[in-house]
Amino acid sequence: MEDIIFGIRPVLEAVEAGRGIEKVYFKKGAEGQLLGELREICRARHLATQEVPVEKLNRLTKGNHQGVVARIATIDYADLHEVLAAIPEDETPLLVVFDGVTDVRNFGAIARSAECAGAHALVVPVKNMAPVNAEAVKSSAGALNRIPVCRVGSIRNTLMALKNEGVKAVAATEKSNTLLFEADLTGPVAIVMGSEDTGISKEVLKLCDVQLAIPIVGTIESLNVSAAAAVMLFETVRQRILAK
Repeated sequence: MEDIIFGIRPVLEAVEAGRGIEKVYFKKGAEGQLLGELREICRARHLATQEVPVEKLNRLTKGNHQGVVARIATIDYADLHEVLAAIPEDETPLLVVFDGVTDVRNFGAIARSAECAGAHALVVPVKNMAPVNAEAVKSSAGALNRIPVCRVGSIRNTLMALKNEGVKAVAATEKSNTLLFEADLTGPVAIVMGSEDTGISKEVLKLCDVQLAIPIVGTIESLNVSAAAAVMLFETVRQRILAK
């Protein structure tokens, strides 16, 4: 069972102390000064929240939850700026940015490929993202305990900041006419992977410097997102090895 904190004061104290919170569940329609204060702090700190029926909270804990339950993150999230600053000068930044990947097994599999490829970090949004839970860690073969995971409030703002730092935003999309093998991936790169169903959102796609398609020879139109991420990552590795 995942670690949880329940009750207004304990959750408020955990949030204020900076503990790694995966999501905060509020009883739908619940009001009160402390609950309002907690909601505001969660918004200010870009924490994932959800309004749920009381039955959901009762399933999460048998204790007196007072209308709020928080799920503790399985890992400690890293600060993206600190991760970038810590990359050695003789290494070229390689990041994987997630835009709507909601299946924990896909997320874990991508994390495993990213760690094997020497990626420096995974960048995940607060909302519309697979939880970093025990199943994700298991699916990653432990990679999520080895590679930094940076949680951000806005993927769009983060991509713009990365681009300003000289990192090329590379979108993996089957809709592109440019093939993966035609692109130069030897410089600083952030590979953007989209939703299992709809791919990368239009808003994020517009921010990407280049859109690349993996050539498909068979009759199925596209790869699973975790398989596509592995292809993108190791083409990057291949190019960088040859460039040395």
